[in-house]
Amino acid sequence: MIKQEIMDILHRARINGWLMEPEAKRVFALAGLPVPRFAWAADLQESLQHAARIGYPLVAKVVSPAVVHKSEVDGVGVGIADESQLRTFYERVSGLPGFAGLLIEEMAAGMELIAGAKLDFQFGLIILLGIGGISVEVYDDVAIRMAPICPADVEMMLRELKGEKLLSGFRGKPAVNREKLVRVLVDFAALVQEMVPYIASIDLNPLLCSGEECIIADARIMLGEVFVRTGGPDTSFVR
Repeated sequence: MIKQEIMDILHRARINGWLMEPEAKRVFALAGLPVPRFAWAADLQESLQHAARIGYPLVAKVVSPAVVHKSEVDGVGVGIADESQLRTFYERVSGLPGFAGLLIEEMAAGMELIAGAKLDFQFGLIILLGIGGISVEVYDDVAIRMAPICPADVEMMLRELKGEKLLSGFRGKPAVNREKLVRVLVDFAALVQEMVPYIASIDLNPLLCSGEECIIADARIMLGEVFVRTGGPDTSFVR
């Protein structure tokens, strides 16, 4: 059963048709999935206050219903070291269309993976896992399964990836915590199954995995057409 607070977030997002990153991360946090410490700041003063609490260096991202792909508008600042750099970033992005503040969050590190979910009219809910970041568009190194999935399914997906050896440590780089990666994907798939009547797709890119943890570093949730239009669930998919 989806928590009422999650449903409230989904309904508020109907006006845009998708959940902006702070909204998506709040959904995942409420569901117990790992996200960085973050805050949504409406203006510069709030940005500075949240940054002081979270601590530098940090990541700042533009929040706007008109900006679906932040990288295309240079809307992500990584490794912001102090108040001066945060002010400069804010001044640069605050003029973007639909500007609704900044997402301020702690730095996370690890290998970039991508996870996602999509509703297919023939197969139903599909779960995806692959090598993430910009590499996903270059190598198309992904594995898919139909939901529901279990830990054994995730292990099989990992073995299908051409870049699987990168997960085990490659040329001196630390190995990914495979157990936590499996747990995150299983829990993510379980949450998405409950959200099927309300969503069209979800992207986690990147999902940052290190030897200690796997964290959802960026996320986007696209809402389903029926839910956006009527506010009611889409019952066309068998759950």
